[in-house]
Amino acid sequence: MKNELVNPFGRVYITVEEDFNNRLIYVNWMGYLTEENVKAGAKAYTEALAQAGFNCVLNDTRLIVGSWNHSMNWVLNEWAPAAAKAGLKRIAMLANPDTFGGSTAATFINELKVFEAKAFDAIEEAQQWLSSYYPA
Repeated sequence: MKNELVNPFGRVYITVEEDFNNRLIYVNWMGYLTEENVKAGAKAYTEALAQAGFNCVLNDTRLIVGSWNHSMNWVLNEWAPAAAKAGLKRIAMLANPDTFGGSTAATFINELKVFEAKAFDAIEEAQQWLSSYYPA
């Protein structure tokens, strides 16, 4: 099932999908993100993760415009521990390294302590790293 969240202007800023074949939640962020968008989106995909019983998230931030530094403190200190309790063990970040969003993703990965996180340029590499969490 695909879940879409929209901003006050009616534009989708995140889609959340369960990928049962790869046992992960695929998250696609887009546009400019407010702190409220980040909080609502992160909570939505954490709920999807817990309901599906998965441990991995593929977090695609390549379509983000600007930074999400305004939410970093909340993400690291409130969301991340709650996501770990919900079962999150690995998150693969797809980001454009030359953008503000990519810079924010790098900060997140460097400061995160409660589960594994890694940045990728290609979706195939991210999926492969996430799939290695589940032994065959």
